[in-house]
Amino acid sequence: MGDSLYSIASKYQVSMDSVREINDLKTDSLVPGQDLLIPTNMYTVQPGDSLYSISQMSFISINRIRLINGLHSDTLMVGTQLYLPPRIKYNAQNFSYLVPSTAARNDYLIQSFASINTFLGVFEYHVLEDGSLSTLDDERIIRVARANRVAPLAVITNLTSAGFDPQLTRQILSSTPLRNRVINNIYQLVQSKNYAGVNVDFEQVPEDLRDSYTGFLHALRERLKPAGYYTSVAVPAKTSDNLPWLKGYDYGGIGAAVDFVFIMAYDWHEATSDPGPVAPINEVRQTIVYALNHMNRNKIILGVPRYGYDWTMDNGDVESARAVSVSTAVANAMKYQVPIQYSTEYQQPFYQYWDETGKRHIVWYEDSRARAEKLELVVEYRLRGVGAWQLGLQFSQSAVLVNEFFNVQKVL
Repeated sequence: MGDSLYSIASKYQVSMDSVREINDLKTDSLVPGQDLLIPTNMYTVQPGDSLYSISQMSFISINRIRLINGLHSDTLMVGTQLYLPPRIKYNAQNFSYLVPSTAARNDYLIQSFASINTFLGVFEYHVLEDGSLSTLDDERIIRVARANRVAPLAVITNLTSAGFDPQLTRQILSSTPLRNRVINNIYQLVQSKNYAGVNVDFEQVPEDLRDSYTGFLHALRERLKPAGYYTSVAVPAKTSDNLPWLKGYDYGGIGAAVDFVFIMAYDWHEATSDPGPVAPINEVRQTIVYALNHMNRNKIILGVPRYGYDWTMDNGDVESARAVSVSTAVANAMKYQVPIQYSTEYQQPFYQYWDETGKRHIVWYEDSRARAEKLELVVEYRLRGVGAWQLGLQFSQSAVLVNEFFNVQKVL
């Protein structure tokens, strides 16, 4: 409480401009609980600090802080200067989705995030009832991605005007000629547009199509692999085999059928649910553990959100909800001057505010603390990498953290 941009910069002996830039601050106003990244490797011990709290804040192990600074005891003297060394970077292949916007916006997003991405999923082509694919103006996106050494993947979905459609999936997978037509059309798309491969995102796959869906992915890879194309898939997060609405996804079979799997480790709470954490850390960890029991760790890209939800409440019930980017969530807290709280249980921030009409809102979202916890899981479990939905949702601190944690490998 009582912190200002000036006092924070003074405390860490950095410039205010450097704090503004790394956190993309549009104003010097702050709210209690707002997370900030500080661009420094030096830290002055403050009253109440411990090696544990400094380790938690910096994401550097206690042993490494102790060793680098020649500490022979865990007792710290206020005012002591500690050197916080850069992390030892983990080699990763990362993946992010891009929802096309204007040409200028697309170029900016691709170029801005090229250093932290191996693959770019261009969202999306959807399958039509006759096995053909929808169209997309993506030639420039593919060209700019390749020029920046990011491998573009065409995202193939079962979306219709009504949303993800299990009946369309059934129609496609229940007919061998139709399934083969889809595979051939995907191959032609990848080849003709110079994609590096595909990312299949069929959602709400029914349980009785479990083996058919795995077989489809296997057949697709068999068609694409000889030509050097990647086959990847997005799957919902599973923590056990006992969730009836997710039994259509055979993690073991899917993991064996494709080059890599993007696990959508988010939306435990979403627009149609009660308010709550979007990507609670325990459930994310359980998803990783479950996945590792069914597929090789080098197949797994952990999907993380660049957003949260703002629920409008009416006497304790949800009246409506909307997705908000991380940047928007923070801006709203600043607009209404409400403190941001942080759940250590879920490792996600939240707050509430009352709008101009007197309606109460509850907001849960992702921030740099929450993101760093998830990046730690990628390193801890030695996964292939991290992925995000989606680059158009502003979360400037995320790229800084990814660069701190990972040495991002390129395939182009």
